[in-house]
Amino acid sequence: MSSNDFLISLVSGAAAGTSTDLTFFPIDTVKTRLQAKGGFFANGGWKGIYRGLGSAVIASAPSASLFFVTYDSMKSFLTPRLQSKIANQDVASALSHMASASCGEVAACLVRVPAEVIKQRTQTSKFSSSWQTFQALWNNHGGEGLRGFYRGWSTTIMREIPFTMIQFPLYEWLKKKWALKQKVEKVNPLQGALCGSIAGGFAAAVTTPLDVLKTRIMLEDTRVGVLHLAKTILKEEGIKVFFSGVGPRTMWISAGGAIFLGVYEAVSTTLRSFNKD
Repeated sequence: MSSNDFLISLVSGAAAGTSTDLTFFPIDTVKTRLQAKGGFFANGGWKGIYRGLGSAVIASAPSASLFFVTYDSMKSFLTPRLQSKIANQDVASALSHMASASCGEVAACLVRVPAEVIKQRTQTSKFSSSWQTFQALWNNHGGEGLRGFYRGWSTTIMREIPFTMIQFPLYEWLKKKWALKQKVEKVNPLQGALCGSIAGGFAAAVTTPLDVLKTRIMLEDTRVGVLHLAKTILKEEGIKVFFSGVGPRTMWISAGGAIFLGVYEAVSTTLRSFNKD
């Protein structure tokens, strides 16, 4: 990846992440409260729907930038190499997109997970502001420090990698097929946004049970194993609870995918056109 491509991915990713989180934060709050133990009204109901916005906004730009810089870099590196070794070019491209998106998610989670922990604890009315949540986490259990901010790291990765391995190959495939149908080299940003919406909504619905587990772990005051938590939830609340918030999550990520990937495509296209001029 050239320095120019790196900068375009950095700026486009930052714009995409910030615009998406600002637009859909209330829906994310509803989803989080639905998934939290006790349900929606026990965790704040419709009050303080923007609680935790500060941590989300601060983390949006760097996490999205990290994702797209890593994703675009890995895609540039892997795609030609896989295509030279695998006869079926569609399979080679899909594998490249899966691997690149997975690497991108791991990089983004370095920033996203601490922000998610702070945001979700604030959303469920445990604290009245992101700063109070930050202070409480830092001082928890005699000073848990940095480890407290990465509670739910493994579960987040466990959710994000399957999600992104579904979303991005589907997103890239839809764009490619649409471009071929129109006999153009690349779809426009609006068409890219629609492809992102379809891919994001489908991936969101499929991975909702993993999202429920991730939410519960982040809201726990003590550390708990994923399997133990899953068995406890299944025993106490039944299997249906694993799809709590599936409606808001699918709607949010479907619409969010349109904005996230649409803004990324629009900003990237604009910056590349400036560069050509």
